[in-house]
Amino acid sequence: MGEYTHPGSKNNLLGANPPSKLVKLLSNELQVTTHTPPCFIWTTYEDKTVPMENSLMFAEALRKNQVPFDFHVYQKGDHGMGLADKPPFAHPHPWADDCLFWLKGQGFVK
Repeated sequence: MGEYTHPGSKNNLLGANPPSKLVKLLSNELQVTTHTPPCFIWTTYEDKTVPMENSLMFAEALRKNQVPFDFHVYQKGDHGMGLADKPPFAHPHPWADDCLFWLKGQGFVK
C-alpha cells in the first residue's frame, strides 16, 4: 500500500483518504513476522499495473524475518496473466509448475 501500490486498488479497498494506520496495517511487507508461513511469490517484469517492486519488498521482509520463500520474476506477462489460461488449461504459464514443485517440496501436496 506504499510507493508502488496500484492507486485504483488502494482507493477501492481503503477509500480516497485512508488513515495512515490502516494503510500500514494492510501493507503486506510491513506485517511479516517470524510466524508468517512459507510463501511462493511470482511476478513479471512487464506488469505495469502492479510493479514487481511490491513483490521485491515482500520477499525482503520474508528474508529479514527468516521466513522460507520461493521468488520468481518472469520477464514476459501482463497483470492478471496467472488466471488467463482457462480449462482445460492447455497453455499454463510456467509459474503453475514452479508453484506445484514448491508445494511438493514443502510437503503441502503429494
